[in-house]
Amino acid sequence: MTDNSNLHVTALEPLHRALGARMVPFAGYSMPVQYPGGIIQEHLHTRAEAGLFDVSHMGQVIVSGEQAAAELESIMPADLVGLAPLHATYSLLTNGSGGVCDDLIVTRLDDHRFMLVLNAACKHSDLTIIQEACKTAAVEVLEQQALLALQGPAARTVLAALVPAIDDLYFMRAGEYTIAGIRCWISCSGYTGEDGFELSVANYDAEPLARLLLEQPQVAAIGLGARDSLRLEAGLCLYGHELSDDISPVSAGLPWAIAKARRPGGVRAGGYPGADHIAHQLSNGTERQRVGLKVTGKRPVREGQSVHNADGVAIGTISSGGFGPSVGAPIAMAFVDASVVEPGTEVKIDVRGTWITAHVTALPMIAPGYRRG
Repeated sequence: MTDNSNLHVTALEPLHRALGARMVPFAGYSMPVQYPGGIIQEHLHTRAEAGLFDVSHMGQVIVSGEQAAAELESIMPADLVGLAPLHATYSLLTNGSGGVCDDLIVTRLDDHRFMLVLNAACKHSDLTIIQEACKTAAVEVLEQQALLALQGPAARTVLAALVPAIDDLYFMRAGEYTIAGIRCWISCSGYTGEDGFELSVANYDAEPLARLLLEQPQVAAIGLGARDSLRLEAGLCLYGHELSDDISPVSAGLPWAIAKARRPGGVRAGGYPGADHIAHQLSNGTERQRVGLKVTGKRPVREGQSVHNADGVAIGTISSGGFGPSVGAPIAMAFVDASVVEPGTEVKIDVRGTWITAHVTALPMIAPGYRRG
């Protein structure tokens, strides 16, 4: 804990302050929102070279046991039984009405062990759900483990210079590696739309590893501000915005997160909370869908603002908005009536009594840079 507040700190707190970060409260932690260069510079650097993010506030959990896959499948629509060792999958913790309690990444370490990475804001409630589901499997929270993310087109070159074997690690694959004597669990994943990696490392090794990476000329420290604008351009959902207890995976544009094996007719169909509701939506659609919006002019739009059709009829709500430095314009994601999801459709947004024009655009808004095998 910090001396003067109730905020938790990560193992990289001294480094953030040494680098001149502006620290803000986020999900119960003191986190860097930006460094002296500013959010736009950090965003563009990540798109052009490589950005280093501290994401140690997220939850890291190991679930182990012979029934681990089956017990975890009881709370999420992933195919964990069929997931190969050292492969990862994106999944969702669903509720009984087909909404989402959280999204997460699950990696199969070996036959009977899985690593889960949970969102910071939800990790305590997630842990309760996981512990209740795991009747026989052991649940271990990695309290003394930091998590760094190295993202951008130069991330692979930088990391491969330190550990050459990493060049063979493709999107949603993982493995254990040693970098300058530091043991790391590394997955090829991230939250920016770029090729990149997440590195789980013991707290005491986090700062030496971060400093080693920052010594590389392509790498710069990046804060939460740019992390949000990067994920917005990449069309990636943020819990509490594009995902919530009241938003289903289908409405959020994530039907692909319902594994084939868990869909109606699959080898292990259903069996997770809200499965019947989600199956119905997979067949029949939803009234509202998540879309991207590119805003005309320079004025950004924000979460909660009302979206209207050309006749002025309210047809949706902004879920996330801001400036997209790589797009060069204000951008947003919104939930709108299914009748207006066609790219190019013009909509109007009520911004404090002023109408702002925007057009539906395909997601993601930037070309993904994932390195797939």
